Amino acid sequence: MISVIIPTLNTPTALDLCLESAIEGQNQLNDIVVVVDGHFNINEKVLAKYAGKIHALVLDQNVGTSKAANFGVYAAQHDNILIVNDDNVFPKDWDTILSKIDLSNCVVAPNQIEPYNSIFHQFHIHDLGRTIEDFDLNKFWEYEKSLRQDMIEYTGSTYPIYIDKFNFLRCGGFDSDYPGKPGMVADWELFMKCEMNGLKMLRTYQLYFYHFVSISHKTPERIAKSQEDEQKCHLFFKHKWGQFAQHNPLNNSKLLTREKNA
Repeated sequence: MISVIIPTLNTPTALDLCLESAIEGQNQLNDIVVVVDGHFNINEKVLAKYAGKIHALVLDQNVGTSKAANFGVYAAQHDNILIVNDDNVFPKDWDTILSKIDLSNCVVAPNQIEPYNSIFHQFHIHDLGRTIEDFDLNKFWEYEKSLRQDMIEYTGSTYPIYIDKFNFLRCGGFDSDYPGKPGMVADWELFMKCEMNGLKMLRTYQLYFYHFVSISHKTPERIAKSQEDEQKCHLFFKHKWGQFAQHNPLNNSKLLTREKNA
């Protein structure tokens, strides 16, 4: 079985759809851990709706996505870990497909569908809804099955993250010291550390998650704040890793390219 880690802050409508798809789309009783990163009152009704089907780890204050995800992994009951954003939607039979993958020497990224162009060329672009209200879960499930291919390639390094718990911990998990919104760069750093420890970064096209693309950052003010936080995170990464990251053949080229162009 799989332990699913879903950090969440203040988007209960997205969380509701995420949990509905995870629970209705699974074929076994997996360990679904929702890490409430503060703001319990906002998420209380959604958590109550799925009581008995999920485990809620409620943090007293907002600690950031990275630390919240780490706490979720620590609490996970199973060795196979799937870390998912709360604005992701699960495909049908997700657990059956992922359970067949051997995670002993790799990290796997299930591919994603996004409603408009992404910086990741591997993602499939198809607008099934840009808001929760516009989204039809059954329509997504039907469409997603038509995309599936029995193909895995070496282009991982994106969410969702499917990883062995031991490997996550031995690679140090997410660094929660990044400023601003730490999840922006801490995930790329995790992928780099996994590669440094000999893990292959794989992408599977056997299933696709839907992603609403930063549903919490739609207003101009939040977009501006998000961009400011990302700049801070890139500077922190450069200070932390320095020339090693520039010359390490295992580095994440997307991160360094974006940093140079910032």
